[in-house]
Amino acid sequence: MVPNDVDTAKPPPSMATAVSLAVPGSRTPSTAIPGLPSASPLFSSSPMSSTSRPISPSNGNDDAPTTAGLHSRPSMQRLLLQPQIHEDVKALLVQSFVPHIAVHACADTERLAHDKGFVDGFWEMLRPYSDRVHGKVTIRDSVGASRGWDDFGVRFFKLENSVAAVSHSSARNADLRFKAANGAPPESRSSRHVSAAARRTGGDIVEIEDLIERHLSRAESTADGSDHMSPGQNGALHTSSPSVSPFYSLFLRRLLSGQPLSPHETFSHPVACIIAISSRTSSPIEALRQLYNSTKTGDVQLPEWVNSDYLRYYVLVHDEDVDDISKSTALFEQMKRHFGLHCHMLRLRSSQCVPTDDDSIRIPRSDWISAAEELARMDTEENDDDDDSNATRCLYESDVTALKTFIRELVTQSIVPFMERLVVTWNDQVASRRRGISGRFVSLSKRFTAFGSSRGSSAAGSGSSSTGSNTNYDTLQGFYNPEAPEAVMRKLGDFAFMLRDWKLAQSIYEIVRSDYNDDKAWKYYAGANEMTAISALLAQPVLNTKTRSETVDQMLDFASYSYINRCAAPYYALRCLAIGAELLRIRGGPAADEAARWQARVLETNLLGPVGRALFTQQVATCYASRRGAGSKAWGSRPRKSALWNVLGASAWLALKKPAQARLCLNQAGGVYGRSSHEDGLPEFDGIEDFVDEIVRHLDAYSAASQAIHGLADGHQAPPDVVETESEQLDLRSHRKSLMGPSIPPFTGGDASLLSSGQTVRPNEAVREDGFEPS
Repeated sequence: MVPNDVDTAKPPPSMATAVSLAVPGSRTPSTAIPGLPSASPLFSSSPMSSTSRPISPSNGNDDAPTTAGLHSRPSMQRLLLQPQIHEDVKALLVQSFVPHIAVHACADTERLAHDKGFVDGFWEMLRPYSDRVHGKVTIRDSVGASRGWDDFGVRFFKLENSVAAVSHSSARNADLRFKAANGAPPESRSSRHVSAAARRTGGDIVEIEDLIERHLSRAESTADGSDHMSPGQNGALHTSSPSVSPFYSLFLRRLLSGQPLSPHETFSHPVACIIAISSRTSSPIEALRQLYNSTKTGDVQLPEWVNSDYLRYYVLVHDEDVDDISKSTALFEQMKRHFGLHCHMLRLRSSQCVPTDDDSIRIPRSDWISAAEELARMDTEENDDDDDSNATRCLYESDVTALKTFIRELVTQSIVPFMERLVVTWNDQVASRRRGISGRFVSLSKRFTAFGSSRGSSAAGSGSSSTGSNTNYDTLQGFYNPEAPEAVMRKLGDFAFMLRDWKLAQSIYEIVRSDYNDDKAWKYYAGANEMTAISALLAQPVLNTKTRSETVDQMLDFASYSYINRCAAPYYALRCLAIGAELLRIRGGPAADEAARWQARVLETNLLGPVGRALFTQQVATCYASRRGAGSKAWGSRPRKSALWNVLGASAWLALKKPAQARLCLNQAGGVYGRSSHEDGLPEFDGIEDFVDEIVRHLDAYSAASQAIHGLADGHQAPPDVVETESEQLDLRSHRKSLMGPSIPPFTGGDASLLSSGQTVRPNEAVREDGFEPS
């Protein structure tokens, strides 16, 4: 608890101008199952086509933050020279843009998973082991070079939940646009009633801030506010720099978790769909037919702007405890004859595992959950008197081995080869026509028809694009048909990005963004600019100042402006600016200054609430601190700018009644604004030092009130009031002599006021001390 009568420290007037920144395949089937597609010839050239898929086995430190005293003054070159982060932010980014796989299971399969303790069914059982695929995943880029990645992952989502989340997101966006047009504030999280399916989809900034507020409230109960969530806990980054707040890293991770389905980008669109049946199913072939048809024309069909020609992967879940393995093997052989490589038999035990079993393994938690889902989980944990059921959920070791093997074979033998073949096909058939001089000529000829009309114009009153306008963009519904070249190009770029071929992705985004600009498809245009900038920062290890200003800065500016002013999409604007700033920050040097400028742009656009503003204010200081100086004097570093923004962050945290975070910010300021003076005795930072002292006095008041409350709670008597004394520094300057010559004798006659050409000193007015005296 904190005293309510403690006022927030306000900055002095002299800081008003200093704070603002100017931001300018398969075998031929012998028997065919009617109603289901046969194996596509596209996969017949796969090098693994001669072998059948094996069955899953049935057995089977961070440094502490700097705590320099507020009134100590270390040397400038030692300030803020913290080790830089290079792979942490990049790994977070590449792990957030990964292939998404839908899961569509029959009722018997869902019931088997429910019997094992998974309330949400088969999808929930796969999810914890998909964040990082076991072993290395080898991916070939566009030039044929192969590289192994040991941190490659995928995202599983339930197909029914995705359809429900799209409906909820559409209704919420319409409501937000209506409220914004009428000047109404957005609703708080507590006033919204969302379903469990909608909670697993992110994209809500308010919910992310509510989550950070919850973690901050827990952190304030500790001694220094940082023990509650050490780096790496609750999704925080494993950073090597103590200046990065774990709450900011959690904010960034939740910002990139549960990305919603959108027509302008395909990262959340399904690359494949798992169709799962169980050995308990009485009519397995009929169940497969119904599940497949439901993904095409049934209730779980995705919106029309999602391409439904994604990979289908068929899974037979065998119950080791009840069912006969010979019957399941015969059924699985029939599935392989029809579907080829894209089949798997998953052997699991149907009994529920308890922690006391000898071969029990605790189920890990996924790091990539939305903020709303984590908030609901925290509410459940706080309201449940028993131990956390999720923390004690276990699986048999044989089940864990089978799940990991299944996910690895799914990714390495089906998902990645499927995406690689599509990238090669689209790059040869679609993108190659747009490159070079001939491609530019085709683009120019498409822009203007024979009658001189622009390709972006449409017939008046028509609900869709007209044939005379030479455009594929539907202006009424706001999306391209999935088969349109512009949509295929965007999907090509996204596939290349998820396969970590950032050079190819950058070239594709560069080509297609001009088409979006001509069609006035502003959200597509903003997304292409965003991914062009991010791909450039990932693909090019070195960027000079001119290239950075002409590509990265310009693209980020276009993207943020279109997201905010043309599309009313604050989530994507915040994602764009936050990712761009972080990728610039890890480069150091002049790019760190640009990162601070983009972080300040986030503050200027009012995309955040009070908690987010405090986090990003503190992160501006981190951006300035990441710039290292040259030489023994650290020339080119920004210790004073970093200290200023840390002080502003402390003031913002104090306004939110978070004294522990405010004190951490002041400690990171490194004593730059400690009481000191030059050789001539003049104070160095007069106004800001008073401001810092005021913050310190408020923090001391919080500490005293907290100690008094804890003392009363322990039965101790409150300590008596202590009178604080403050010592002033003696002014030892020698008085300077007057330069006016000898002293003039005092005037004794007449009215002395007549000799004064200025204003007279009133009787009750204090005389200003200027340090001079007559000689």
